[in-house]
Amino acid sequence: MEKDGMKDGLNDMVIENMMDDYSMEVGYHRRDTYNNKTLLKLGNHYKEILKLIGEDPNREGLVRTPERVAKAMQFLTHGYDLNPEEIMRSAMFEEDYKQMVIVKDIEIYSLCEHHMIPFFGKAHVAYIPNGHIVGLSKIPRVVDAFARRLQVQERLTTQIKEAINNTLKPLGVAVVVEAQHMCMSMRGIQKQNSVTTTSDFTGAFLVDKTRAEFIHLIGSRLH
Repeated sequence: MEKDGMKDGLNDMVIENMMDDYSMEVGYHRRDTYNNKTLLKLGNHYKEILKLIGEDPNREGLVRTPERVAKAMQFLTHGYDLNPEEIMRSAMFEEDYKQMVIVKDIEIYSLCEHHMIPFFGKAHVAYIPNGHIVGLSKIPRVVDAFARRLQVQERLTTQIKEAINNTLKPLGVAVVVEAQHMCMSMRGIQKQNSVTTTSDFTGAFLVDKTRAEFIHLIGSRLH
């Protein structure tokens, strides 16, 4: 296993590939981190998987594959280490604004918990403030915190809604997720162009007129 990047006092965490620098923001810092002990265990399991499918894990192209896949899996599931409500609370501001706030076309990449095969697409999130607003970047980060776990699209949609609703206490929350599932495209039914849409609404978005405005706005090309 690689030792580069080891730092004292980080509980066996290897910090690599520093990503977006959020160091100026209070309460939330984003880095790619790998647990050394978990990497070793995962890597050993993936080496055995290579053998079981008939490959030679010692050939040149596969020597470091178990380690690479172990790192990839830790990254793809790092949402378990994030607290979405804490992310929201790190940038909440008092503001007397009671109109719809929408962040749409948020890219989603997740792993289906049934086959551990990717599904990907976009999330559209809206809320109507009730005394507090949140930094706009926090909404995509909340989406990521839930998406980077083993998921089903239905639960992902509801978790995003509940995190925003529980933290901001807004007048309403709306979430729509559109995704393609590789478990439907590359195995099973093998339908290449199917898209799954899920939605969840609270408060003011349960009113037909408000919900219709949201649906219209996320479908419009205003930019």
